[in-house]
Amino acid sequence: ISTIALSAEVLSDPGIVQEPERLREYARIIRSENERLRTQVERVLQLATLEKDTIKMKREAVDMHHVAKAAAESIKLPAQERGMQVELHLEAAQSTVTGDRVHLTNALFNLLDNAVKYGRPDTTIEIRSSQRGNELLLSVKDQGIGIRKEDQRHVFERFYRVPTGNVHDVKGFGLGLHYVQQIALAHGGGASVRSELGKGSMFTLSLPLNQTA
Repeated sequence: ISTIALSAEVLSDPGIVQEPERLREYARIIRSENERLRTQVERVLQLATLEKDTIKMKREAVDMHHVAKAAAESIKLPAQERGMQVELHLEAAQSTVTGDRVHLTNALFNLLDNAVKYGRPDTTIEIRSSQRGNELLLSVKDQGIGIRKEDQRHVFERFYRVPTGNVHDVKGFGLGLHYVQQIALAHGGGASVRSELGKGSMFTLSLPLNQTA
């Protein structure tokens, strides 16, 4: 939604007609994000079923490196608005898992969205992949405000929001990280966080690799 809003703001500048390539690019962004929003709404509407283990998952081979690149592209505009860069360090030799591409994309995008919201302006967000046995580890690291140790154990709880004082005016319902964890668990994996107050956070998805890929 924020990406669509930013793109619409750019397109409202009368001078954009003098830059047809830029105009086409922002129109493309709006179309792409609108489609992503449509599919995301369909999936997020299933949140109520997460607690009942009845969430409907597609089961297909998903290359998480492709997912990471697409998510990085989607978050690029909001990151640029805060002077932030997104770097990809996809070093895992194997990156294919079995699961629901839309849910996995949404989970990674939620982590990137948080990195933009809570990261400091003019810093770098890193997306890294590695392997641990038969698991793929996909991490999002920011250089942001960090999370206190006493809060880290609660960040994946439903409706929990980390207290940030007046540092950021970030609105939300405390569902994003809960959703991330539930999607990881539904795929036989998990989600974890490492953070240092004042220095930043790193959230990691662990997902079983598709051994037949």
